[in-house]
Amino acid sequence: MKVYKFGGTSVGTVERMKHVAELISESTPKIVVLSATAGTTNHLEEIAANLFNRDIEQAHEKITRMEFQFIDFANELLTDESTKREAIDYILDRFQRLWQFINDEFTSIEEKEVLAQGELISTALLHFYLRERKIANILLSAFDFMRIGPDGEPDMEYIEKHLSELIKKYKGIPLFITQGFICKNAYNETDNLKRGGSDYTASLIGAAINAEEIQIWTDIDGMHNNDPRIVKNTTPIKKLSFEEAERLAYFGAKILHPFCIAPARQKDIPVRLLSSIEPQAEGTLISKSQDDRIIKAIAAKDSIFYLKFESNHALRPYLFTSKVFDTFARYQTSLCLLTSSSTDISIATDNNEALPRIIRELSKYANVTVEDHMSIISVVGNMKWQYTGFEAKIMEALKDIPLRMISYGSTNNDVSVVVKTSDKKKALQALSNSLFEDKMLV
Repeated sequence: MKVYKFGGTSVGTVERMKHVAELISESTPKIVVLSATAGTTNHLEEIAANLFNRDIEQAHEKITRMEFQFIDFANELLTDESTKREAIDYILDRFQRLWQFINDEFTSIEEKEVLAQGELISTALLHFYLRERKIANILLSAFDFMRIGPDGEPDMEYIEKHLSELIKKYKGIPLFITQGFICKNAYNETDNLKRGGSDYTASLIGAAINAEEIQIWTDIDGMHNNDPRIVKNTTPIKKLSFEEAERLAYFGAKILHPFCIAPARQKDIPVRLLSSIEPQAEGTLISKSQDDRIIKAIAAKDSIFYLKFESNHALRPYLFTSKVFDTFARYQTSLCLLTSSSTDISIATDNNEALPRIIRELSKYANVTVEDHMSIISVVGNMKWQYTGFEAKIMEALKDIPLRMISYGSTNNDVSVVVKTSDKKKALQALSNSLFEDKMLV
């Protein structure tokens, strides 16, 4: 069995949803994971914000507009009157839940219920359309098997057990439709896997059923060797190792959720990135195999804060290092990059929530420099230390760009630098021009 995941853009219009139905209608057994139709989650977030603020008039207007949009979608998608009536009744039932929040108390728990409606309605619409076309399929509720534990991490034992039981109930049915992103938490409350979580859902499902392959379908033809929105003449990458793909996703490649590689890697399940707009394109295959090409791709991560801690020698060097790390850990603030000497430490992070408290505590032991509006640029590939020349090539390409931080050696898969975000575009283009013209490196 395979797992197919389609993002919101892939089902954003009636024509695109019909196209997805064509892509999944062949007989290969599969579980299809669907995001909410394009723009839906953004609109639901706006409604939730209005409800939080008790801006009832705005919430009322937005709920009404969305309700009619989904009813129009169903009317255009479906032709059989009985199926159409069933679909519209389902939409009205989901929106009735939203209308209840107009007068009820509204907390973060209810907010997650609001956000869940997009996935629930979108998967139901695809289910009804397939049924109308006489394509046997089962609509599974992610709430029946997808759960996170008290620590916010997926409860794989629960997921495997309950998903297996559901599939066994429908022997002979080759096609299952379910929601990405949404789940239940350890207290049986509606929760979610955060933005981009549909990729993660697909990978967790793939690992739970030991899938033959996990396919992530988007609107571009695989992972590109640089950001096509910024850099000219990018090209798709045919093959990546799990480690390379994970680094690219973590450092800003938007096509893939950073967490979705780990479950697939643990079960050695290939992940294939494909385009729903160009289904004939080869896309990108991610697997455990590693080839000899040194440099594969470049990615950039924005909204970075750079911090430099220069010890005032109040603590011995080893105690100073421990104090810095312990403080970040206590405030649950992850580090994207780290470089250090015996007495000074530089850190790049994308989480600024607790930075004022961290800086206040560590100012007793260090002079602290903070810079925002920074970006991490990461060159990713098979960069074993025994290989020579690639580091010099990277630095030569960036010779005209101020570098705030350089990181290499923690893995064999990337060289990363921190630059001002205003220099990002220039840096990405310079690296592409230099690195991808050298056939020895790529």
